[in-house]
Order: sequence, then structure tokens, then C-alpha cells
Amino acid sequence: MALMGTMGTKSTSSSSPSSSSTSVCNYEYEVFLSFRGVETRKTFTDHLYTALKKKGIYTFRDDEQLERGTFINEELSKAIKESRFAIVIISNDYASSRWCLTELAEIVECMEMKKLTILPVFHYVDPSDVRNQRGTFAEAFAKHEERLKETIADVEKWRVALTKVANIAGWDLRDR
Repeated sequence: MALMGTMGTKSTSSSSPSSSSTSVCNYEYEVFLSFRGVETRKTFTDHLYTALKKKGIYTFRDDEQLERGTFINEELSKAIKESRFAIVIISNDYASSRWCLTELAEIVECMEMKKLTILPVFHYVDPSDVRNQRGTFAEAFAKHEERLKETIADVEKWRVALTKVANIAGWDLRDR
């Protein structure tokens, strides 16, 4: 995968030349991996993580960097905010996880603040099914809407985030 050509190993980046200050953004991680663990953790995600590590790219993956005894959502939120790139591995059941969708909404929020670049990987799913929320994505959102009636605003935020990520040029593994 030509993904690694997009990322360097430096953990700082300069502000744009048009800005009046010469501030530097420090990143704790080069890459934050977002994925549905049950589907890809021991296969694709593990291989990608290993390849990134071999290239010297400091990568956050939830099962290794989470400090025991911490609140997971706070730790993940901090890792997202301190990452330069987010590789979002969208698999068939990604949208069935409220955890993944909450994480994705935060990733998109950071992207919109120009603090994070999203690199989507469509793990054997049609990007248009993700974008238009058809098939398993439609089913997942129907279940979320049924179960989370009192927090329907969250579900709508997740829908918007998923659509935004699906509109970003990424890698479609069906073509491999």
C-alpha cells in the first residue's frame, strides 16, 4: 500500500507561510488508527500497524497505548487531538459500533479545525454504501436510532461524520 509515502516520521510541522507567527504544532502521534476491532484487529489493522512501526511512524492503536486504569474515552480523545493523521479503516460493521462512531465524530471535528488529516481505508466495503449509508450501514443506523432516541442528535452527528469521511479519497481494498 502506498499509504506510507504520505507520512513522514517527524513529529512537528510548521504553520502555514501566510501566518504571522512561526509557531510549531507538536504531535504526540503521527497516526491514530480507527477501526472496528472485532473485524480487523488481528488481520489488516495489525499488518498496517506493524508496517507503520517498521517505518518509524509513531502510531496510536487502542490496545497498546491505553494506560491501564484510565478512562478510555478521555485517553482516545487526547490521542486523536495529538495525532497528525487518522487512518480510518471502515469495515462492514464499523457503523454498528457506537464507540467507533463517537471516535469518528471527534476525528472529523479535528479535521475541520485543520489539525488532522483523515486517510480512509474502505475495508472490502463500497465507499458509496458508506457515503449513502446503505446495506449494513443503514441497518446499523436504524438500530442506533431505535436504541438512542433520547440522544438522536449524537446519531445524526455520526451520520454526518461518516458521510464526510466517505467523501474523502481513500483506498478501496476491493480493488486489490
